[in-house]
Amino acid sequence: MAAKKKKARATAKKRVAKKRAAPKAAKRKAPRRKTASRKAASRKAASKPARKTASKATKKAAKKAPVRRKQVVGEGDYEASRAFLNDQAGFVKKNKARIPKLGKEAEAALEGPEGASLLAAEAQARSHARTQEDAVHTAEQEGLDRSAV
Repeated sequence: MAAKKKKARATAKKRVAKKRAAPKAAKRKAPRRKTASRKAASRKAASKPARKTASKATKKAAKKAPVRRKQVVGEGDYEASRAFLNDQAGFVKKNKARIPKLGKEAEAALEGPEGASLLAAEAQARSHARTQEDAVHTAEQEGLDRSAV
């Protein structure tokens, strides 16, 4: 019995919805009739050769050149960040087997005769850090002596 009542309510709701929708359909405007000037314009459009419309299509395709994105510079320079990460990943991928050897070569260079100039260059690069704290923090991360900073 309860199922019949639910079904009756649902059909009643549908009827109400149809009645509300009917006035909206009646309010829609009928298409305008063609006036003499419109008829003439449509005749002209119909009489034009097809190749001109094809040329319009090519012009539209030519106009849709790739849009350059505005480059975001500063903290969020996404393009530069993406390029850097791709370069780093590419280097690691290409030199995966050589990386331990390269590290040992760099360590030997620091301990060798050119080590002093390499450390001086590193200190000069650290001097460009924003603050002394940044330079010290970087040195601590790399396991270097704080006095070298």
